Amino acid sequence: MKQSTERKRIEKKNAAKYKILDFMLNQGSTTKADLAKQLNLSMPTILSNISELTEKGLVIGAGEMESTGGRKARQIALNEDYYYAIGVDITAHHIGMVLVNFGGKIVHQQRVRFDFQSDIAYCRQLAAQIQAFYKDVAAEEKILGIGISLPGIINEKEHMLVKSHALQLENYSLKMIEQLLSFPVYFENDANAAMLAENPRQVGNVVYLSLNNTLGGAVCIDGNLFPGQNRKAGEFGHMLLVPGGKQCYCGKYGCADAYCAASVLTGNGKCTLDTLMQSLGKDADADQLWEEYLEYLAMLISNVRMIFDTEIILGGDVGGYLDRHMMELAEKVMKYNRFDRDISYLKNCSYQKEASAVGVAKHFFQLYVEQI
Repeated sequence: MKQSTERKRIEKKNAAKYKILDFMLNQGSTTKADLAKQLNLSMPTILSNISELTEKGLVIGAGEMESTGGRKARQIALNEDYYYAIGVDITAHHIGMVLVNFGGKIVHQQRVRFDFQSDIAYCRQLAAQIQAFYKDVAAEEKILGIGISLPGIINEKEHMLVKSHALQLENYSLKMIEQLLSFPVYFENDANAAMLAENPRQVGNVVYLSLNNTLGGAVCIDGNLFPGQNRKAGEFGHMLLVPGGKQCYCGKYGCADAYCAASVLTGNGKCTLDTLMQSLGKDADADQLWEEYLEYLAMLISNVRMIFDTEIILGGDVGGYLDRHMMELAEKVMKYNRFDRDISYLKNCSYQKEASAVGVAKHFFQLYVEQI
């Protein structure tokens, strides 16, 4: 009987510890009083767990909050240097790598030209690139794992890239890459990974539009990624936007990808997105191209809003620039959406660069907290 009572006590304490760490991982700095209020836990439970986590070095003081007339509340936060994770985003012609700390901040990053190949030599060279990236930057014992994002449908259980138009692959085993790396490895679709970078447990219900060279997306319900029956949820790039319109790389005509992907603005790589954006207001052709792009993007946003009625995060390469053009976009969206009085549901992405790499790295922090 005593053993049963003690086990229940430990389970209850671990459950409280998980709630605290999960909240701090997704919300940032907080106070003990706010933790008790938000998590519906008693103050003695909060104090006991925070004391233990502080002694372990996992939680540290984070200064004082602004006074509201009484005693200043002391903030606490996760120790950002306690653990790290590596994120790698694989595309057809590049790899982007980030080292992310426990606070979700990028402490080191690198993007290199690296043409994808489906052979073993590519896997070996990829592993060498990753190892060279983190060498001398972080102690290996502090790295929880390596997350790898790829464009396409991924069977995480089998570690299989089921289909990728961007990489021109079907049923490609990812196990060789995993075997060549000396850390736990997690694979995820690039758009889903970008959604993970936004702390989905905090945002709750949201749709992420990944405006990269190919248009993708992710759906988050109650803080969890919604994969769909066949892990194809969020394939917004292949929604019909213009009947009989331009041909998409998938072979259909009028897909949203043919009008809203970043490649539309770069001429499939003929110029950089940065060059195009800097020429706005100086080049009539660039201005017209941008105007047309926003028009189609507004149509897509309106359609997505009608389906999900949630917040929409604008991410990917184009998403990193849209914060400066939200008023232009708002005017166009309002033409197609007569149900909303404003576009406050539209949000800019948190990471303008390497969001997918950050998201797959953050996976390991959430996994660590869940295993407490």
